[in-house]
Amino acid sequence: MKKVFFITIVLLLQITLIYAQEKKNLLPKVDIKTLEGEVFNTVDITNDGPIFISFWATWCKPCIKELKAINENYIDWQEETGLKVIAISVDDTKSSSRVAPLVNGKFAWDFDVYLDENSEFKEKMNVGNIPHSFILDKNGKIVWQHTSYLPGDEQIIYDIIKKVANGEKIGGTN
Repeated sequence: MKKVFFITIVLLLQITLIYAQEKKNLLPKVDIKTLEGEVFNTVDITNDGPIFISFWATWCKPCIKELKAINENYIDWQEETGLKVIAISVDDTKSSSRVAPLVNGKFAWDFDVYLDENSEFKEKMNVGNIPHSFILDKNGKIVWQHTSYLPGDEQIIYDIIKKVANGEKIGGTN
């Protein structure tokens, strides 16, 4: 009887660890805002294909360069892979009023932009330096992440997006 009890406990621990690891690769549940000021919960970030999420700020030049390069290719990438791009501004309440005019005017980005004014989503995603980008598969599992941006990184990003769209494994995950 002790042997059965021990085996049951070990199996339950293994299942718990597997579940915790799987859950670790999913987006946390956090309320952020749309550019119109409406509340949006991050668990509602879904897509039938890959999702690219970038944490950025209006004062971060590499962030803007990355998102500009992504935007230049977004329509083609979306048609080819089903990609959804989401930019999460980490500008605080003092500077977040500059986000919408930049996004809708000067930048004219074609993808969704949200505000994480209190940095709760940023913290729960363990984002330190920005830009910090994530790629999720169609199940919402984080399969890749990267910090910083150099010109040409968008091709690396797109290569990973194509693999995710085709259901290929990325670096031992997926």
